[in-house]
Amino acid sequence: MTNTHSSSRATHAAGAAVTVRAATAEDAPALGGLRWRRLTEERGYTGTDRDDFIALFTTWTADHLSTHLPFLAEVDGEVVGMAWLMVADRVPSPTGRRRRFGDVQSVYVVPELRGGGIGAVLLEAVLATARQLDLEHVTVHSTEEAVRFYERRGFAHDERWLRWRPEA
Repeated sequence: MTNTHSSSRATHAAGAAVTVRAATAEDAPALGGLRWRRLTEERGYTGTDRDDFIALFTTWTADHLSTHLPFLAEVDGEVVGMAWLMVADRVPSPTGRRRRFGDVQSVYVVPELRGGGIGAVLLEAVLATARQLDLEHVTVHSTEEAVRFYERRGFAHDERWLRWRPEA
């Protein structure tokens, strides 16, 4: 799969010009920085290995660009948000020989800019790409706080989805 997802888009949030665009391997350190920030500020991670994580994240991103499509949001050239669309192939059937689905992963906007529409623009870029790639469906495993955000954008609960977890 080639990296064909959405190019740049612009909107306004909290009075600032916001650009959402497809991210590249060159953006991986900034995306890794956002991932680090989320885990330290919101999840209580206290590690001191930020540089090691950014290096690992940069390599991981480059190795996964065919299946994990990153998007980033910028305000005045500063990266302030990200979203990822994981794309996977499904088993072919006689009536659907090329079947793929997507999963929204790691949507994040820096806390000081939340509520201004940046997350919505990021998600719209993800879903526009899902449409462009003709994905059968897109899933998301959301935090409890973000469920309504996804519901407002067309995601719905489906009683046919089940989840298995290994025993601890």
